[in-house]
Amino acid sequence: MNVARGLNYARMAGFPFVLGLVGVFITGTLNRVMIVELSIPATLVGLFLAVPLLFSPLRMWLGYRSDAFPLLGLRREPYILLGALLSAVGVVLATTLAINSASLAALAVLGLLVAFMGYGVGKHLASNTFEALIADKFEGDARSRAITLYKVPMFVGIIGGAIVLGRLLEPFTAGRLIAVAFGVAALAFVLTGIAVLRQEPRTRRAEAASRRAARTSFWLTFRDLIWRDRQARLFFVFVMLSIVGTQAQDILLEPFGALVLGMSVSETTRLTSYWGTGAILSLALSGGWLIKRFGYRPVLRIGLTANILVFLGIIAAGALGSVGMFRGLVLVLGLGTGLAFAGALAAVIDFTTLVRAGFLMGVWGAASELGEAVGNLFGGAIVDTLRGLTGNPLLAYGTVFVIEGLMLVGALILLSRINVRESVALGEASHEGDDLLGAGSARQGGALPEGAGR
Repeated sequence: MNVARGLNYARMAGFPFVLGLVGVFITGTLNRVMIVELSIPATLVGLFLAVPLLFSPLRMWLGYRSDAFPLLGLRREPYILLGALLSAVGVVLATTLAINSASLAALAVLGLLVAFMGYGVGKHLASNTFEALIADKFEGDARSRAITLYKVPMFVGIIGGAIVLGRLLEPFTAGRLIAVAFGVAALAFVLTGIAVLRQEPRTRRAEAASRRAARTSFWLTFRDLIWRDRQARLFFVFVMLSIVGTQAQDILLEPFGALVLGMSVSETTRLTSYWGTGAILSLALSGGWLIKRFGYRPVLRIGLTANILVFLGIIAAGALGSVGMFRGLVLVLGLGTGLAFAGALAAVIDFTTLVRAGFLMGVWGAASELGEAVGNLFGGAIVDTLRGLTGNPLLAYGTVFVIEGLMLVGALILLSRINVRESVALGEASHEGDDLLGAGSARQGGALPEGAGR
């Protein structure tokens, strides 16, 4: 790999980094400020934060537009920049309106809903199209490794952003929060431009793929490639089960540590760093070596199996009252989640073609985000219900962990039944000719291969 190509790949990492940074500002910093410093009801804040997730099915239509209707002759770069701009405006508008929510009352609530809607749509447009750009830009086994490795800077943005933003907002003032919001938004847009400009392949294949995608309407594309295709439906459910089974604990580990093990606020806060460290290590190892050496099915299976065992271990740690065991298991949970995430990402990107990359990445992205929303909602609801009925936090949280494990078992069963060679999307690409395949998946015997050739 020459130096210029290496620099191009390196600057692409700027986009997932700012994606993580903006995400932690919205769901971490602004979330806390609205509830604690601004005294906005938590239910209302929850509604604001749910808006981006509720708009996740829009990713499918946005991806279709990116495939079929280039802007300025390009399918990916303009859509990513447009999404980044819309997301940045949403961040600034949401922060400004939140600060003035007391004086604007009902008008502020409506404005905040619109702002979070803009942030969500922009995020979906930019991130989905970036993933399609990866599918277009890389070929062969480099595709699965690339989409995994580009998640590492996102986690760095999340962890680093949480540290830096906390320091920038100390001491807290309304003016300082607005200044930080403008800074985050500006940095996100600038780094996005640096990351994606001149990255999109400008080839006749891409032009031909765009014309082919435009021949079929969005609804016919969805009907034929997803609704009527058993493999696509199985894969959609697999992605949702994997995410729900992994993400339902996302908002539960810290309360579990506090209520069951008596950990302090500072001790439970550090759990995120343990989990994040494990996830970053396993993502980097998977993208750099494991997937290339063993294929992504084994990596995915190991990650899902590890998480099943970890959930059982966390219940045991709670029963034994072992804080040290719990900390170690959270680190292992991060490792397992990273492996499962890497394997799932590799499977997702292999279920794409040059013609339909944006649309298909939108479908799997929608499944992922809906799974995250469902996981958070059902996890919290079960805990609240069982605690109210029994008063036993170990039983309440342990029940959620058992259900998560069962969902991951279901995901493993579904994985064994998925054969993407039989999917309509890959069949369409094969029918159109090898020159339109995103990464030669059909030439290599289909997606989700067992061997090390991936």
